[in-house]
Amino acid sequence: MEKNITNHEYKICRLERQKLNGHNSFLIFFTGLSGSGKSTLANALEERLNSEKKHTYVLDGDNVRRGINQNLGFSPEDRSENNRRIGEISKLFIDAGLVVLAAFVAPYQKDRQFIKDTVTPENFVEVFVNTSLEVCEQRDVKGLYKKARAGEIKNMTGISAPYEAPINPDVEVSHLNTIEESVDIIYQAIKNKLELRTHE
Repeated sequence: MEKNITNHEYKICRLERQKLNGHNSFLIFFTGLSGSGKSTLANALEERLNSEKKHTYVLDGDNVRRGINQNLGFSPEDRSENNRRIGEISKLFIDAGLVVLAAFVAPYQKDRQFIKDTVTPENFVEVFVNTSLEVCEQRDVKGLYKKARAGEIKNMTGISAPYEAPINPDVEVSHLNTIEESVDIIYQAIKNKLELRTHE
């Protein structure tokens, strides 16, 4: 099939879109256990960026699984495919000139590396939301941990499936930080990256 696919070269490229938006485009990837605060932080950071007139889009695990990935389960294979698609979607949004904020458990190092390779390392910022399993279980916003402990949910990350913590994340925050503190830590790490580049 690949031999019948041809890349079409368009006249408007990523750099033109970035110039129109007035900033660089890249992926901020939030990883951590369910209930760690990934989506909350992605939303809060997007609000800050939006207030500065930065063009953004949030990709969230639950929302993506309701749509494009609704056919996937939580087996290791399906998790990997879920993350492969996230990488490809993020790549398209980066090409569109947006700052992408993606909040996903993404428990396997190899899958996070695949996403990094897909968007290229210079377009990837890994944020490890290092909230302990104990705190995540106490929060249990979605009731998933209770169900997992009762055996109602299989392949629950942190309970019956592993979580491989990032070895060297670009940014690390935890439940010891307030939302405001975490957003500021992440923002300080990315603010130079937001500056518009003059070349591809």
